Amino acid sequence: MTGQVRGVQLARLLGQWHALPGRRRSPDYAALAGTVRGLLADGRLPLGVRLPAERELAEALRISRTTVTAAYRQLRETGHLASRRGAGSWTMLPGNHRVASTGLWTPLDDREMLDLGVAALAAPPQLLTAARAAAEDLPSYLGGAGYHPTGIIELREAVADAYAARGLPTSADQIMVTSGTQHALDLVLRLALAPGGSVLVESPTYPNALAALAGRRARITTHGLAADGWEPDLLLGSLRQTRPKLAYLIPEFQNPTGHLMPAALRERVVAAAHAVGTDLVIDESFVDLPLDGTELPPPVGVYDRHSRVISIGGMSKPYWGGLRIGWVRASAPQVQRLAAVRVGVDMASPVLDQLVAVHLLADADAIVAERRVQLAVQRDALLGALAQRLPDWRVTVPRGGVTLWAELDGPVSSALARAAEEVGVRLAPGPRFGLDGTMERFLRLPFTLPAADLVEAVGRIAAVRYDLDRTGRQRWREPAVIA
Repeated sequence: MTGQVRGVQLARLLGQWHALPGRRRSPDYAALAGTVRGLLADGRLPLGVRLPAERELAEALRISRTTVTAAYRQLRETGHLASRRGAGSWTMLPGNHRVASTGLWTPLDDREMLDLGVAALAAPPQLLTAARAAAEDLPSYLGGAGYHPTGIIELREAVADAYAARGLPTSADQIMVTSGTQHALDLVLRLALAPGGSVLVESPTYPNALAALAGRRARITTHGLAADGWEPDLLLGSLRQTRPKLAYLIPEFQNPTGHLMPAALRERVVAAAHAVGTDLVIDESFVDLPLDGTELPPPVGVYDRHSRVISIGGMSKPYWGGLRIGWVRASAPQVQRLAAVRVGVDMASPVLDQLVAVHLLADADAIVAERRVQLAVQRDALLGALAQRLPDWRVTVPRGGVTLWAELDGPVSSALARAAEEVGVRLAPGPRFGLDGTMERFLRLPFTLPAADLVEAVGRIAAVRYDLDRTGRQRWREPAVIA
């Protein structure tokens, strides 16, 4: 259970819910129930949350209590609400239907497939130069055992300097190098979350994070993102009501929506987390990729005075996913505890890969600037193709990151993904980014492929979308990796 939503909060989420005028105007109670079902399907209203009492919601909406009573009754009849006399009413899906939210690997890479399931770029040309330079540096490490549980000092200093340049003073002792950002998250969960512990996440969110939390048997509660990002009152209310052990947030160009959390909310989230004893795990995977000259707010850690913020990041998005280098920024004592946990997992990251990362970070300004130009061109090509071929889809233009979050013209995301694979396009359907089978009206579209490939992919998607309602049932395929 995720707590309770107040009447004024639900009223704000409902927006313009009233039935449309006309000859076939549906009753207001049906329109209200239908809007609540839509919020549940989109993941903006979590499952298991207690709705306001009928009188409270009626007052917030300025309608009769009879209308709310009838709407709640219809939601119970359709399986979207469970009520118990004297205790209240909780949201649900019909039949308690649940869909696992995890990215899975296919056994072989199909080079003819246009893969829009992975939000990552090909390697930059500077990688080869960095690899050669790293090989020349390697002999100085060969005399030792090669185990560096927190990472080699040169890389930890480079990462610490990058944080300092963003306005967050950091020492090398506060950095632990990991084998990618996902590994960083796994280690943090092993240290900070007991099996069955409670965690608050955004909805939608990164599916591999949900998989990591499932591995810890975490009790997950959600904060549903609106079209323009986080609802401050609802997010802070969720923290105060559920008092989770951890909250996993992606404030910079959130995956998959692309939203950027404003500075004022970052400060309020840290204060609320400290007040209720919640540790914040801040995923900064996309922090290096603002587009269109977007200025970044200060890091969430700037507002931390009580070691409540643990930041994770890595090289996968701005550089290359094949370079498995990530990191954790935390207090020095937390880093030492993470190193002790790590010894039971993988001992240390490869020295050669870390040396490559050092050389890439030394040339970060030039490499990342080129990436931003590349991504802006590819994003605009994808937006143009969508506007031309799928004009009924709604997309908010992201100010950074590598993904679009598209609202489709119907709840067909999973069916569309299956159909698209038949024509050589791999997609990440919306339900992968949520819980319990929601998000069927959404699709994540990364703009990490070359512009021509993106235009071609949209053309194929548009063709199968047109035929989707006219064809027989598609056979199920094994899902591909979502990254």
